[in-house]
Amino acid sequence: MMEILLNAALLTMLAIVTVAIVGQRSLFGVVMLFSIYSFLMASLFVALDAVDVAMTEAAVGAGISTVLLLATLHLTKSQEYPKSRITVLPLFVSAVVGVGLVVGTYTLPPFGTADAPIHKHVAPHFLANAYKETKSPNVVTAVLADYRGYDTFGEVTVIFTAGIGVMLLLRGRRRRKGETNGGNAS
Repeated sequence: MMEILLNAALLTMLAIVTVAIVGQRSLFGVVMLFSIYSFLMASLFVALDAVDVAMTEAAVGAGISTVLLLATLHLTKSQEYPKSRITVLPLFVSAVVGVGLVVGTYTLPPFGTADAPIHKHVAPHFLANAYKETKSPNVVTAVLADYRGYDTFGEVTVIFTAGIGVMLLLRGRRRRKGETNGGNAS
């Protein structure tokens, strides 16, 4: 019962933060709310016993992303756009997609059911053979590093490429700023 209350509280706070993000006009406020959202997601992952995912979310979502977004705001001196009028089409599309997702969940097995299809496919093989095939005593590590090694490598490549892209964008901004100041001095 306590676990259900904790999950409900975390999901309620996530919904409140989401609504606050949508209504926020300050870019700094949006970055801070995104950081809070990421921290709440990490807490929810811990409550769902996915500690490895929670650590990744805390490090990347609440940590690195917040620092990069704050640095970008500092370097770009961005201005917020004036409040635009509300259009009905995006709201309608979002509502239809949301209803479709909720309706689609009715065919899923109950959460945590041991006989769910996902637990009958490859999970028994991983649990039975992980140590024998990978020599890793931890099944999660065996799945992430060995069985899904290419997928993990792809995720790391995407994060690395995004980081390099941000660095190049910020470097180009700084160079242009230096060139315009140098051009005025002559």
